[in-house]
Amino acid sequence: MKLTYQTGVATLIQFITLSFLGIANGVNSVVTTCRHDGSNCTSNLIVSLIFFILTALWFGAVWVVGYTTQERRSRRLAQILIAGEALIALVAFFNAKHHTDALGLATSLIDLLLAVWIISLAIRLMLAGDKRITGKPRSRQRVAKTNKTKE
Repeated sequence: MKLTYQTGVATLIQFITLSFLGIANGVNSVVTTCRHDGSNCTSNLIVSLIFFILTALWFGAVWVVGYTTQERRSRRLAQILIAGEALIALVAFFNAKHHTDALGLATSLIDLLLAVWIISLAIRLMLAGDKRITGKPRSRQRVAKTNKTKE
């Protein structure tokens, strides 16, 4: 399936992917903290859980905007989606520069790539308006018709 304007599907992929990566990062953080400092284990677990819930709510809201943008083909919603994804890309870029481990870096890079991909889909949707969105525009070569007469 080629995703040319399916911002709903793309934001769903982003939501699922980053939810799983958020769980992995939270578990990694809690395990690391509990190994090194057992007294902060419970507080880190609570903070990680709250952070995961807030992150899931944010990406869930972005998913709803992406789906609604796709269904209504609305320029305004596409602009809102682009702004939200630009914010996500900015945070992911900052997190990638200041990562603490390989999992955090991988999560940030995946987040950044998904945000850029969704921005490109939203831009295509916004520019198309009510028209049908197809693949890359192709130039058609016209075949010259020749009138041959029988001799």
